[in-house]
Amino acid sequence: MPDHAGLSRRIRMPAVGQRLARRSRAVARQFEQLSRSVPRLLEAVVVSREKATPMTKRRRPRLSPAQRRALKLQGKYMGTMRGLLPRQRSRVKRARAQSGIRAAIALAQSLY
Repeated sequence: MPDHAGLSRRIRMPAVGQRLARRSRAVARQFEQLSRSVPRLLEAVVVSREKATPMTKRRRPRLSPAQRRALKLQGKYMGTMRGLLPRQRSRVKRARAQSGIRAAIALAQSLY
């Protein structure tokens, strides 16, 4: 009685090998195409950077001590508001409108 299992394995193996070889050739072709396109891409980037208008540096605003203190207070207020639930936030906003930002910050910190 012939061993059909061994025969079918022998027939399938070359097909698997051929498929693998075909796929590896396709991958190699794609790498070749990629390696050919990289220099062109680099050249295009260099040309576009040369043509682009130079970016001006953003001027740092000159803040007075009062403005700096106000910004610090605003940041502290916003930072304390982040961790609050919506109902607590509305309570703190009401306190800010009535009593000012320092009282609102104190209330927000006590709600943690």
